[in-house]
Amino acid sequence: MPASEAVPAEGAGTTRATTSDLFIAGRSVPAEGGRYVETAEAVGGAPIARVAAASPADARRAVDAAAEAAPGWAAVPPARRREILLRAAELFGERAAELSAVMGREMGATAPWCRFNVHVARGMLTEAAAQTYSAIGEVIPSDVPGLTALGVRQPAGVVVGIAPWNAPLILGVRAVAMPLAYGNTVVLKSSEQTPLTQAAIVAVLHDAGMPDGVVNLVSNAPEDAPAVVEALVAHPATARVNFTGSTRVGRVIGELGGRHLTRVVLELGGKAPLLVLDDADLEEAAAAASFGAFMNQGEICMSTERIVVERSVADAFGALLARRATALVVGPPDDETSQIGPLVHAGARDHVMALIDDAVRRGARVLAGGTADGLYVRPTVLAGVTPEMRIYREESFGPVVSVIDVADADEAVTVANDTEYGLSAAVFTRDAARGLDVARRIRSGICHVNGATVHDEPQMPFGGVGASGWGRFGSRAALEEFTELRWITLQSGPRHYPI
Repeated sequence: MPASEAVPAEGAGTTRATTSDLFIAGRSVPAEGGRYVETAEAVGGAPIARVAAASPADARRAVDAAAEAAPGWAAVPPARRREILLRAAELFGERAAELSAVMGREMGATAPWCRFNVHVARGMLTEAAAQTYSAIGEVIPSDVPGLTALGVRQPAGVVVGIAPWNAPLILGVRAVAMPLAYGNTVVLKSSEQTPLTQAAIVAVLHDAGMPDGVVNLVSNAPEDAPAVVEALVAHPATARVNFTGSTRVGRVIGELGGRHLTRVVLELGGKAPLLVLDDADLEEAAAAASFGAFMNQGEICMSTERIVVERSVADAFGALLARRATALVVGPPDDETSQIGPLVHAGARDHVMALIDDAVRRGARVLAGGTADGLYVRPTVLAGVTPEMRIYREESFGPVVSVIDVADADEAVTVANDTEYGLSAAVFTRDAARGLDVARRIRSGICHVNGATVHDEPQMPFGGVGASGWGRFGSRAALEEFTELRWITLQSGPRHYPI
């Protein structure tokens, strides 16, 4: 098991915390030199865990273990892989309360967000189980007499998954579930913010019956992350790397992948626009905008960051959204009535407040919120946002949304595309044909007509363009990312050669 029984944390007096070790080749093992890093709750500072701080050598050991286990796991029949993944989904359900509680402590998330993470992660495991038979190829017509040509899908080998903290169960499971379904072995590098939550994922997979070495866990101290990540990417046995996180770090991992000719899948930042056209149902648009902007305090890659609204309905829409934002309940994450919890740490709060202050100083109007109390930022709606303001371009990753009014749908598309990001988007209109036309013109990997920008399902292709990354997660789309397409031929009868 990746996490041991609770033991006293060093320097914590009588407070008890969990010790979490690395998990390599089917065993919990300490980091090289017995190094640990201590984690604590952002609100209140109570200690949470002593977490093994891996070295680059530890990272290489984890990949070695996955590489050794790869041939055996690739040879396991699809029915057995499906059985293990379905059992893992069952264990997620059985351990839902425990998983939610650990996640809530580590990231300060509200109970609904934690339960939603368990629900979606469980669905991802079920979907992965359903895809164990999908790694099929094709027969390709050949012009050579007697030649049968096949396009064959095979496991890529070792897949390194690097998961973030903001949806740690969903994104931790996504990093490994589909690669496992296709016969790859995996190394999961946990987030420094949520190591116990992601260690729990590995524990579930191990307890479900994954053979030793098929699933491995590496945790690290924040200051060691660059060296540990480079060791994982650079290892000769690493066939794929998938990373979900900031665009800044994604660029580094993309460069490392290019240097070592290791294929990477990147799901990065976002600045999702929600377009409200003049014929939209404003109540529905405001409901979607409020959910998309403020769910999980806006700490979601798909969060609605910009609302681009036609001028003729801008004031009415702004009033509806401000009313919804003001009514949201901000409170402690362990309070079941809380809808908006604390931001993950003081740095995140300071970033959000700096964006708000800059926008107000440059002429934006605060329709709702705009204040902070400790790590809690009131859901904020800003109107009159212009390109001169930082918030127009910078990802806030917090509970603040900008309202930008435009003359017509064409200008709305121009503003929506005026960003380096391109993950999720939405369009509200009562005219379905108009909505689809506008959606096609928006540069993003995902676009929802009359739906929120925050939406995901395990069977859907998920990913972005531009600074939001490349590649796609999700069911059959992942087949392209986590298998090798090989050309294999069989010659029947004699073949003529020119020399």
